[in-house]
Amino acid sequence: MAITITLYKKNLPCGILYGLSYCNSSLFPLFPGPWGRCMGSDCGPGGSQSRAVWCAHVDGWTTLHTNCDQGQRPSNQRNCFRVCDWHKDLYDWKLGAWNDCVPVSARTFGASQPFTCSGGEEGIQTREVGCMLKSDGSPAEDAICEYFEPKPRLEQACLIPCPQDCVVSEYSPWTSCSKTCGTGLRNRVRSVLVPPLFGGAVCPNLTEFQSCKPGPCTGPEGMYSLRVGPWSPCTLPLTRPARQAKRRKGKGQGLRERVGAVKDPETRELIQKKRSRNRLNRQESPFWDIQVGYQTRNVTCIHRNGSAVVKQNLPLTVQSCVLLKDCQMTDWTEWGPCSKTCLNPESPRGTRTRIRQVLQFPIGEGVKCSLVDESEPCEPQGDSIPPCAIYTWRTTEWSDCRVDLLLSQQDRRRSNLTGLCGGGLQTREVYCVQANAELLKYLNDLREKEKASPPVENKLCEGPIPNSSQLCQIPCPIDCQVSPWGAWGPCTFENCEDQAAKKGFKLRRRQITNEPAGGPGNCPHLVEAVPCDEPSCYVWQLVSLDQCVPDDDKPCGPGTQLAQVQCVNSNGEEVDRNLCSSSLPPEPVACEVPCSRDCVLSDWTTWSTCSQTCSSKTIEGKQMRTRSILAYNAGEGGALCPNSSALQEVRNCNEHACTVYHWQTGPWGPCTEDPTASSLNTSTSIRPSSDMQGPCSMGMQTRKVICVRVNVGQVPPKKCPDGPRPSTVRPCQLPCRKDCIVTPFSDWTPCPVVCDKKQSRKRLIIQLPSNGGQDCPEVLEEERDCEVPRVCPGFRWKTHKWRKCQLVPWFLRQDIPGAQETCGPGLQTRAVSCRQLDGMQADMSECLKFAKAMPAITQRCQLPCQDDCQLTNWSKFSSCTADCVGVRTRKRALIGRSKKKDKCKNTQMYPLSETQYCPCDKYNAQPVGNWSDCILPEGGRAESVLGMKVQGDIKECGQGYRYQAMVCYDQDNRLVETSRCNSHGYIEEACIIPCPSDCKLSEWSNWSRCSKSCGSGVKVRSKWLREKPYNGGRPCPKLDHINQVYEVVPCQSDCNQYVWVAEPWSVWKVSNVDLKENCGEGVQTRKVRCMLNTIDGPSESVEDYLCDPEEMPLGARESRLPCPEDCVLNDWGPWSRCSLPCTRTNSRVRTAYVLRSPSVGRQCPDTTDKEPCSLNLNCFNYFYNITDWSTCQLSPNAVCGSGIKTRMLDCVRSDGKSVDIKFCQELNLEKTWQMNISCVVECPVNCQLSEWSAWSECSQTCGLEGKMWRRRSVVQAPQGDGRPCPSQMEQWKPCPVKPCYRWQYSPWSECRVENVVCGHGMRYRNLTCFVSDGSIDSEGSLVDEELCSGLELAINGDKKIILKEACILPCPGECYLMEWSDWSPCVSICVKGAGVDFGSVQVRSKAVLAQEPENLQMCPDQAWESQTCTGGECYEYKWFSSVRSNSSQPFIWCQRSDGLNVTGGCPPMNPPMDNSSCDPPCLMPKSFCSEASVCMCEEGFTELLSATGQLDRCAPIPVLEIPTAGDKKADVKTSRAINPTLPSTIQPGRTGRTWYLQPYGPDGKLKMWVYGVAAGAFVLLIFIVSMIYLACKKPKRPQRQRQQNNRLKPLTLAYDGDTDM
Repeated sequence: MAITITLYKKNLPCGILYGLSYCNSSLFPLFPGPWGRCMGSDCGPGGSQSRAVWCAHVDGWTTLHTNCDQGQRPSNQRNCFRVCDWHKDLYDWKLGAWNDCVPVSARTFGASQPFTCSGGEEGIQTREVGCMLKSDGSPAEDAICEYFEPKPRLEQACLIPCPQDCVVSEYSPWTSCSKTCGTGLRNRVRSVLVPPLFGGAVCPNLTEFQSCKPGPCTGPEGMYSLRVGPWSPCTLPLTRPARQAKRRKGKGQGLRERVGAVKDPETRELIQKKRSRNRLNRQESPFWDIQVGYQTRNVTCIHRNGSAVVKQNLPLTVQSCVLLKDCQMTDWTEWGPCSKTCLNPESPRGTRTRIRQVLQFPIGEGVKCSLVDESEPCEPQGDSIPPCAIYTWRTTEWSDCRVDLLLSQQDRRRSNLTGLCGGGLQTREVYCVQANAELLKYLNDLREKEKASPPVENKLCEGPIPNSSQLCQIPCPIDCQVSPWGAWGPCTFENCEDQAAKKGFKLRRRQITNEPAGGPGNCPHLVEAVPCDEPSCYVWQLVSLDQCVPDDDKPCGPGTQLAQVQCVNSNGEEVDRNLCSSSLPPEPVACEVPCSRDCVLSDWTTWSTCSQTCSSKTIEGKQMRTRSILAYNAGEGGALCPNSSALQEVRNCNEHACTVYHWQTGPWGPCTEDPTASSLNTSTSIRPSSDMQGPCSMGMQTRKVICVRVNVGQVPPKKCPDGPRPSTVRPCQLPCRKDCIVTPFSDWTPCPVVCDKKQSRKRLIIQLPSNGGQDCPEVLEEERDCEVPRVCPGFRWKTHKWRKCQLVPWFLRQDIPGAQETCGPGLQTRAVSCRQLDGMQADMSECLKFAKAMPAITQRCQLPCQDDCQLTNWSKFSSCTADCVGVRTRKRALIGRSKKKDKCKNTQMYPLSETQYCPCDKYNAQPVGNWSDCILPEGGRAESVLGMKVQGDIKECGQGYRYQAMVCYDQDNRLVETSRCNSHGYIEEACIIPCPSDCKLSEWSNWSRCSKSCGSGVKVRSKWLREKPYNGGRPCPKLDHINQVYEVVPCQSDCNQYVWVAEPWSVWKVSNVDLKENCGEGVQTRKVRCMLNTIDGPSESVEDYLCDPEEMPLGARESRLPCPEDCVLNDWGPWSRCSLPCTRTNSRVRTAYVLRSPSVGRQCPDTTDKEPCSLNLNCFNYFYNITDWSTCQLSPNAVCGSGIKTRMLDCVRSDGKSVDIKFCQELNLEKTWQMNISCVVECPVNCQLSEWSAWSECSQTCGLEGKMWRRRSVVQAPQGDGRPCPSQMEQWKPCPVKPCYRWQYSPWSECRVENVVCGHGMRYRNLTCFVSDGSIDSEGSLVDEELCSGLELAINGDKKIILKEACILPCPGECYLMEWSDWSPCVSICVKGAGVDFGSVQVRSKAVLAQEPENLQMCPDQAWESQTCTGGECYEYKWFSSVRSNSSQPFIWCQRSDGLNVTGGCPPMNPPMDNSSCDPPCLMPKSFCSEASVCMCEEGFTELLSATGQLDRCAPIPVLEIPTAGDKKADVKTSRAINPTLPSTIQPGRTGRTWYLQPYGPDGKLKMWVYGVAAGAFVLLIFIVSMIYLACKKPKRPQRQRQQNNRLKPLTLAYDGDTDM
């Protein structure tokens, strides 16, 4: 805690230290420290706290305790309240109300300064804040509450509005004189615009009087007038005592008179009244007791000066009336049960109601009946209330995965394919159920079907709705891929262990290179067979031939070559040699070693590939081998060279017939139960998994296997070898059987209140059947008629006949002339009862709630007197002959004696016929408003799976209709129902909603050839754009600049796919021919072709570019043809491989051997050739190269979903050339790369929309501008390249135009006081029916009242209808109050431009009107009343003045900022007393009237005068503040004057450091010194400009400098600002 210490000097008598006062009696006061924390073992008031107390000198230093007065030592310990956390629930701050706003100036110390209010005064308001105990509100220590939260603030700033004076309007024009002769009064009045607020000035008089004398009166003035007083309250006549008294007085006379027929009028009336009352009581209900009484009034003759005189033949002073009775109701019943019958604080509260009955209906002007029932929110009370049902979303099982839902328009033709796979869409239905735990058990145990929850209304479920669709995956079948066929094997027995059949086959095989999804059974046949003769299981295979050894150990000549052989089986595998013992090994081959003079031939080449794979009558397979002449013979002594035909050998091959057989398998059949394994199924059945998809038992699948001859068809099975025959049966797993599961039916929907409606219920499929399960029921929705009530509920008032007209009791009117006659004004009543629409009696409360306003039960009536004219009722109007131009009439006639009375024959007073124009039924229809959105006809949409709506899959485009409202007017341009114009309310116009068109691409092109003929390359295929998307179609994938999309995948080309094949060398062409020797230098050529390599060897020639040009063999060679007796070598063998690493120290070799030995004395050349190994020339390093990943590859039948990305390994030589992969494999290089990874192609999910909602209610109940809306929402946002959602999510169309009928008051009539001049009367107004088009500026037109009969009787929402009110018609000479003025426009109490607003108000007023000067003292007080309003305009008020042409005095007025002249509101004149001496007064801002009676400006402003020499305005002037020697500041500032002073005088107390320079003279013109200063400044400016020009001008160089320019360097000058330069 921070402690502020205030120390004073020792000589001060007293001081304050640490908040304690002390006096100089002790210089060592005791000082306490702050209280410590409250400590204690228990929570509450039992704690204690302590503090430190020390003795200190007044200078602040601490001293011993003995220096201080121990008697004044403060306590250092006290009890306290120990606060614990749980006290937070017991204590809280109690906040008092804010006190009134007190001005800040009233709280400041010192003298109050004069305050001018402008907009509002800053103030402070305070409140009391204390800690309290919540339970009883008792106060507690603030420290308890401060423990939990800081103490709320005790004061806050506020704004005190300035006093608002009353503002009144200008006076109205003078009224005419109140008299036509003599002395009268003229009045003019004004109204209040703004009431006085916040202590402002009160309103001035609203009326101004002026006497007037139209002229002397020629005759006597009308001095008297009749004044009618108000009617007294209705009272019952005291007839019973009077009648009893009369009966006692004249008992005998009454008995005698009873015999006769003559009775006095009162008796006759009493009897009649009793009969009426009996009849009334018989027919009326007990809800009202109508009592007819009477009321009286005073009628006096008044002199103009106000005195009364007696006069005869006054108007009626007594009349019948209904005794006023208020509505009486029973007490409220007890509250009914709560509509909510369960416990859940989060669910909405229920309601409970209570009712009361009407005992007495209001009669006359009595208090109306209020509500007969009321309700309030409630929660159920009690201990045994069950918890509320909780509703939750449930879903059906997902439908099967479907790919066709994802296809775009261009893929529609694929939707019929059955093999679609990959990414798909599956849907389900979402419904709401009452949450219960049984459903899970129900789904697992199919027997408890009655426990599934029935669906309820979806609106009962809250929270996010589960997805109704999701992406899914259909596994794509992996096609079986097989290698090319291998070579035909040898002819072998079908079964080498059983060789008795003598039947042989040659087989060829191929392998599976890619395992299919369903196992190897889905692959094509892998073995083909051809029958052959002489089969053998094991044969000798020639490996090589040894060197030719001449016979008889001769050096040359004929010899033999031994064959090196091995024993192999039918698969080519080496086996034990003993297995081939049944057949003889190959014999030694005859050969010849040429002698020195013999012809030398090369070795035979290998046999070529067989020209045919099989043989027939027309086709034979052939093989060929060749050899060439290496050296010619030497004359006669040597063996001759053979002719060219002997250099070539041909033999037959593949002599077996072209009859190829193989086994062909059909597809596997369905998995069926294996009857032989039924016992096994029961013992090894597998319990179904939770998704119900697991296997339940083992079954069996079969397939058909046949023997097929290629190109022929099925043949007997014995034609095919039995060994490779596929199996026809395999085991399989049977999936579990699933029955259809449906929910129970929902409850029946409630019957609507309207008649002839149906109710329905539904159930949903939770699980579809599969694997032979029980089918779903066909009926999922049921409908039935609602129970028809006898009559649709409804209530109406029934009125009974009017009773006889009841007059005022005779004894009250017996003094009135003609009282003996039973006639005059009276009152009649009738009964009203409540009925149902079918006429049955109903309770009155039903009609009070559901029927319209109760009809009137009393009305005035008139019993005609003898002198009155009596007429029949009006007849009906005659029929019209023509609309709009014809007329119709109605008539009535005089009755009885009235026919003979002259006054009754006056047709002006009593017209006997009425004529009116025939109603005009011409109607005019015209369109109104804008066209609606284009709306598709209902019911034209296609349903998708489970109600899922996919944008584009349902009919959301095509031809629709747009609507424009039609309006119908009658001949008076009044709005009528559109049916009058034979219109259903709309103009329809066909429109088109363009269908979305997806991006359309071509089909994939064929794959290009692999970019490399050896190793890994890429192959490409493409699609190109056929049609761009429009109207919200599915977008295109990313295209290149030529609108194509590519797919690139790596590919592998076999490096041995194309090989160079060289034919044998041609015969030598010796260039230097030695015919004798036939030897010397020569050339050999051969043909080299590129050929397609197959497993059987090179097969056909292809283009040379497909083979590797670097490896192309030579087509020609130059060499020396050996001469006779020369050594002859065969061709060089292949080079040996260089050992790695490649260095020049290593070398490679090739060898040859001697075919013909030389003669004596001649040497053979080296048989070994050697060359060093050079990197990238003849020696290479090899390494693996990995390609990039391919794009995501899908199955051909997939649209999206899971795919595979692949990449490939390439073997690359050190010179960068791709070579056969075997080179890398031979080096056993490490391979760590993953060649395949899974990938996903995002599925193109189209936007899914909900159904359109039902059309909303019309936005307006009537009028031209009503609209209906319907909306839809996005159920599934688009994904990938799916079709986007449309922008239009809501549609509107106009409502049919309905006329807006409303009840409206007619203007009040004038005050009517019967036939007299003044007094208490009544004024009336009617309810009239108006029609309008509902727009704001539509005033409406008057129409027949029956058009408003269906409306509630209310005016602008006010159900209290007032059609008459009492009024006072002033008598001549009276002073009286006028009627209320209209409410003034709403005005904001504000400060314009300052943003301060204190609310808005409007006011109305009553002004006084006087007629006689003598009666002015008797005038009532004027009146005004105000009310708050909203949206008031903010005004400001200013003084304006103008000089009148005929007066020297100016005309001054106050004007509001909207141009309205007012009184009040403008600021007081400044200063008001001084202005009296100035003419015209000083009204300009910052002006005042000087002692010389001249308008001057305040200090800091200068006077600007008008042309007439008067002050026009005060302009602010700059003030030059010049520092003096004693001034600490040394800067020059421009500021405004603050203290006003006269410019010509020096006021006392002013310092000498500030001078004011006045540029204007008293006449408003600039003073001469201002012109002088301006001229000086101009000259100074010219001088400065000239100096700058001279300084910057380039100087002319002297002549000598130009002559020596070739010898001098230029001098560069830098101007640094000094004028010396």
